[in-house]
Amino acid sequence: MWKKILTIIASLMLIVGLGFLLFPPISNLIGKQQAESISDTFDRSKASAVKTYKDVETAEEAREEGYIDEEGYPINEEGERVSDEKIVFAVDLERLYADSVAYNNNLKKGQGTVDDLDYSDPALSLEDYGIFDGVYCYISAPTIGMRLPVYLGANDYMMSYGAAHLASTSLPLDDKNTNCAIAGHTGYIGRIFFDNLRGLAIGDTVTITNYWDEIDYRVIETKVVSPYDSSDVYIKKDRQVLTLITCISAGNGLFNRYLVICEKD
Repeated sequence: MWKKILTIIASLMLIVGLGFLLFPPISNLIGKQQAESISDTFDRSKASAVKTYKDVETAEEAREEGYIDEEGYPINEEGERVSDEKIVFAVDLERLYADSVAYNNNLKKGQGTVDDLDYSDPALSLEDYGIFDGVYCYISAPTIGMRLPVYLGANDYMMSYGAAHLASTSLPLDDKNTNCAIAGHTGYIGRIFFDNLRGLAIGDTVTITNYWDEIDYRVIETKVVSPYDSSDVYIKKDRQVLTLITCISAGNGLFNRYLVICEKD
């Protein structure tokens, strides 16, 4: 009897142990697939932006008329989704681009103080432009197998889904006199975000794909700074910079920031 009980307990312990062992790689694989799926959805939305849908030209009008739901999917009169492809309107994207340029131009006139401990507010509200998933663009780096959606506003909610643009830094547009700072978690349980960022080497390519351009940057520098040092996210005159930021252990339970600084050729 006791032998049976001990055998059952040993089997349960083995199963639990295997569960703990297998959870991280399986969860990370699922997380990576989810991130790539979001990026694929972005590509499809970008390629299929419509000028009109039925008799409307904007997402706001489409929602008011009951043509799309709160996530941007087309629905029928009963409110049921009739397609698994979101609808993005060309007019909305044109407005988003114009407002993004205006946002960056305002930063060029005077960036002000960038507090890297408080950058959670989004630069723009994407829902105002018919983008309801919060994704402004995605970032990819082939040498480390990274492809992540980028959300506006580096708050805990957004950073649990991908990378995030830091408020008061340039939006990722193809333009000089910009410095776009993007942050991502390292060591987030069940997801691979910026965990492999330290694998990027000088000369590697990092690409930003937004609704209007595909921008290739080259890694020019990596460095470790204190969490209170925000000097590297400021605009550099006549340069087009992308600054990637994640946490790195400083010992004693404290963390510094690991930076990968990229520049368009």
